[in-house]
Amino acid sequence: MFFPTITHADPDADLAKQLANPIASLISVPIEVDFDTSLGPNEDGDRTLLVFKPVAPFSLNDDWNLITRTIIPFIGLEDIAPGVEDESGLGDLQASFFFSPKAPTSTGWIWGAGAIALLPTASEDSLGSEKWGLGPTAVALRQQDSWTYGMLANHVWSFAGEDDRADYDRSFIQPFVTYTTPTALSVTLQTESSYDWEAEEWSVPLNLVLGQVTEVGSQLLQLRGGLRYWLDSPDNTGPEGWGFKVGVTLLFPR
Repeated sequence: MFFPTITHADPDADLAKQLANPIASLISVPIEVDFDTSLGPNEDGDRTLLVFKPVAPFSLNDDWNLITRTIIPFIGLEDIAPGVEDESGLGDLQASFFFSPKAPTSTGWIWGAGAIALLPTASEDSLGSEKWGLGPTAVALRQQDSWTYGMLANHVWSFAGEDDRADYDRSFIQPFVTYTTPTALSVTLQTESSYDWEAEEWSVPLNLVLGQVTEVGSQLLQLRGGLRYWLDSPDNTGPEGWGFKVGVTLLFPR
């Protein structure tokens, strides 16, 4: 099978490859909507998740960048359980800070490591943990021709917050592989797996997403859409079966 490779004459494809790198030196504002079903003990619940994920790089010196990635979620829950009112509002904010070398390693690996913070910003008790948290985060990836593959991971422990809420102790693992065509179309397969050490339960959605870099007026952006399937989720509360995600990323190349 023939896979065309990207050349430097493909500026939009180069942008698409940068977007496949979570710690690229590129200012971007991803906006995503995830929709999942079959939540709750009767599997009647729906969840809509609108997430803003601004990414901002800062040059520290000739050798190092600081990449900030912030997750700002807005959550809508419907029919989660009999007698439970529908809820919607702001969820807990997460902010990650990666220190990353500007140049790949001699073997072509790109990496970054730093810290992630959890802030109890939820507007409703049911939409957040009511805990402050902190932990390590890291990412490593390679980009060869049109392929990008790697993994992002973090772990957050709570250190303060409401005493009547369960401690926050969760690991997040996101292996990913992306193929980018010369026409700036990206195909990504990934999981966004998390493990709750307090509840001893996994959440494992498998995502297949297509993205296309384009220009609307003078604004560069990437349009995305795809499907997800829940391989595992918490009993009686987590989603099941199929869901979908759509999104747009605003790009501000320097």
